[in-house]
Amino acid sequence: MSSIRRHWRLLAVAVCCGALGAGVSAIATAGAATSTASTSGGSSHPRAKQARIRAGALRRLTRAVQGSAVVHTKDGFATVSFARGKVEAVNGNQLTIAEGTRTATYKTVTLTIPANAVVRDDRRAATLSAVKTGQRVLVLQAPRRTYVIAHTPRTP
Repeated sequence: MSSIRRHWRLLAVAVCCGALGAGVSAIATAGAATSTASTSGGSSHPRAKQARIRAGALRRLTRAVQGSAVVHTKDGFATVSFARGKVEAVNGNQLTIAEGTRTATYKTVTLTIPANAVVRDDRRAATLSAVKTGQRVLVLQAPRRTYVIAHTPRTP
């Protein structure tokens, strides 16, 4: 159970870092696009506008298919990266995924998964060989551990 807690903490850190980056980007973009027109007539409160910007950034983040974040640790800085997509092939410790969403593919990558990786298949502990072609997968690579979270998509 403690590995699950560590897994979610790391995933939460990665998502928060991505959200922070997306939020800063959205704020910078909104600031650059701000006009000097009058604010009367239909403008909302500044906090409401900030909330809409944050919500939009989080919506964009949920569509992220790959990325990385540099986080501060007690030993310095570390890079955490993730890739999300559909499993194309599993060959030994090589995992080939088509990064993208259910309807669009960004690119196909082959990742080397270390032997000490934590693998979850449909919420159960598994091995990399249990991951099957066609499953959706999230690979989170941190300095000390790699996580592979696979799930079988529902059929409509």
